[in-house]
Amino acid sequence: MLTFAEKLAIIESFPQLHKKEVSLGRLNFHFDESVYDKKIVVWHLHPNGNGFVYAGHLPKKATDAKGMVNIREYTADALRSLIAASIDHLSRLPEAKPDTAGETELTEEVWTGPNDQTLLLVNEDELWNVYAGVNLEEAFESYKEAERYLLEEGFRRQ
Repeated sequence: MLTFAEKLAIIESFPQLHKKEVSLGRLNFHFDESVYDKKIVVWHLHPNGNGFVYAGHLPKKATDAKGMVNIREYTADALRSLIAASIDHLSRLPEAKPDTAGETELTEEVWTGPNDQTLLLVNEDELWNVYAGVNLEEAFESYKEAERYLLEEGFRRQ
């Protein structure tokens, strides 16, 4: 297991991340250039070596409900790789992927609304979920329903 100092050195080697102190000696590292509302890449790095890295790009079963992965037992290479993948994921909007009929099926969309509020529309587990940051705002059975809701609320696709 890496020490706190070793994890800190690896995390600080990413110039895109900005350190913010939180309670109990813990540190968060923000990626301000994120194209999503999600900005925290490293969350609650604790002097005891525990901490979490955002891994929204990984399958849901590999992360907790907030999309985080515990890095307590990570090696240096695994930690570097996970942080780089997290920054990469937060740096670009998802691309449409082909469905079985050869057409494209959208999996995520960013919508902007009043007061520059941003919502993320995500196709997950046969539902269309609307997220405000990490919080689930609404869930719909179809894209059309979700789109109608967002338009009625004054939001537009980015």
